[in-house]
Amino acid sequence: MKKYYITLSALLACISFYAQEHKDTSLDKMIMKQALAYGDNTIATNSLYTIIAKEGANSTYKDSLAYVYFNSRKYTSCFMVCTDVLSRDSNKLEILEMQAISLESIGAIDKAAQSYAKLTAKSNNNFHAYKLANLYFSTKKNKEALMAVKKAESLKDSGKIKVTYAINKNHNQQVDLKAAIANLKGLIQFAMKDNTSAKASFENAIALQSDFVFAKENLQSIIDGKTFEDK
Repeated sequence: MKKYYITLSALLACISFYAQEHKDTSLDKMIMKQALAYGDNTIATNSLYTIIAKEGANSTYKDSLAYVYFNSRKYTSCFMVCTDVLSRDSNKLEILEMQAISLESIGAIDKAAQSYAKLTAKSNNNFHAYKLANLYFSTKKNKEALMAVKKAESLKDSGKIKVTYAINKNHNQQVDLKAAIANLKGLIQFAMKDNTSAKASFENAIALQSDFVFAKENLQSIIDGKTFEDK
């Protein structure tokens, strides 16, 4: 009996040692960092899954997995990971932003708008409000779009964010966010057949950035007396 007890103790010690070794993530983290340094997102992703499996459901490395998927433009997977992370902590703004961008990228516009609405309420960021307004406008929810763009207009601007417009196949224009917000407001007002307000918004956009090509074209449409249907 004594011999059996010693053997069992040794076995339990061995199992305990194996369990501790099995949960050690040091090597996995080293592999992940090396893979990321070499731009091998597949190996990095595999390592992250191993780390998460070892650390459990609350592993903070789910955040890293979301970033890897996002940077790899695997937006469906990124959205799913972000949703999991946010179910445990809804205040992670960068994760919420990645979720919103991922939804927009896969064409889930209504759900993307819901995510941007949550994000805007938490961040009070004028770019987030601008994106929300744009999504509403793209789905012809003009009243909601106008509320969102007015929110964007009222929020503090960092002066650092630019919006890119494709002028033609070979040329893009970088536009200050405040000017882009004014232009979008004009488009929404134009869609709502409020041409007087739209004209003032386009003029404001041009005042904010004098070389804003689309704002000038939109203003000219108003001057030429075009209707929403003509546009």
